[in-house]
Order: sequence, then structure tokens, then C-alpha cells
Amino acid sequence: MKLIVAYIQPQRLNAVKQALYSKEITRMSITNALGCGQQGGFHENYRGVDVEVNLRKKVRVEVAINDDYVDKTVEAIIEGARTGKIGDGKIFVYPIEECIRIRTGEKGTDAIGG
Repeated sequence: MKLIVAYIQPQRLNAVKQALYSKEITRMSITNALGCGQQGGFHENYRGVDVEVNLRKKVRVEVAINDDYVDKTVEAIIEGARTGKIGDGKIFVYPIEECIRIRTGEKGTDAIGG
């Protein structure tokens, strides 16, 4: 079992969701995030004051999956998120020690689902 966490540009979210759906991956969590990296920041003039904005808006996509879905999940996220420019994002893959479905008490790969 793995947890895939991806930070992507907000405007690429629909493309990422469609790419995941096309590979029959429909379970995910989406969260708004702020971050900075190689993309850097920019200067903005707000009410006459120069302000440096170095935290950019990003979207965090989390997908908990069984091991045999890792490659196609990562491929789908890359397919949907890639523009070829700095700021496309990052993908992290973490091992999951245990998963328990609250409703039924199922554990492990059965709890994550197909």
C-alpha cells in the first residue's frame, strides 16, 4: 500500500482528475496549499507598498492505493499536470503501514479498495 502526494498547479487540477479517472483511479483527497520552490516568487504593489509574494497557490492531491496501481497513478498525475515549465509540481510516494476502513473494520489492501 502506498500514499501518493502530489503538489500541482491549481489550473491543472481538472486535467489531473480526468487523467486519473481515465486509468480508473477515482479515490482521492484534494487540499489547497501554499508553497515555494524553484518557481520563486514575485513582487506586487499593494496599496502603494511593494510586497514580495513568495508562497504560490498549489493544490495537494492525495491518493492511497495498492502497490499494483502506483505506476499508473504516477503516470496519470504527470500526464495531467505537466506543462513543461517551472512550477509543474512534485510527486511523493510514501509507504502505508496500515489502513482501516471505519465503517466495516476491514484492514490492509481490502480497506483501500480496488
